[in-house]
Amino acid sequence: MSESFRTTPSDQPWSGSANPGNGHQGGYGDDQHSEDDAGEAGKVVLVGILGGLLSAAGYMIYRRLPDEQKQRLNTQVRSVVQQRITELRQNFNI
Repeated sequence: MSESFRTTPSDQPWSGSANPGNGHQGGYGDDQHSEDDAGEAGKVVLVGILGGLLSAAGYMIYRRLPDEQKQRLNTQVRSVVQQRITELRQNFNI
């Protein structure tokens, strides 16, 4: 649409054109936000895949440990979890 047919001045915030003060272009087809969202979604998927691979590798290693090392590891993990639960209960006064 040409500038000669505008019903509101282009410098008004309700006109729908770019507002030089905030650097945001009006409209639903804002390409910058959709590109940012796609990039963020890709990062989230990548982190999820890496987390899955690391947990699978950890499980494979754990499975091959001798029984006494598994028991020691279990007791260490339980003590750490119990300490963390105690900390959280103290912090939240439960």
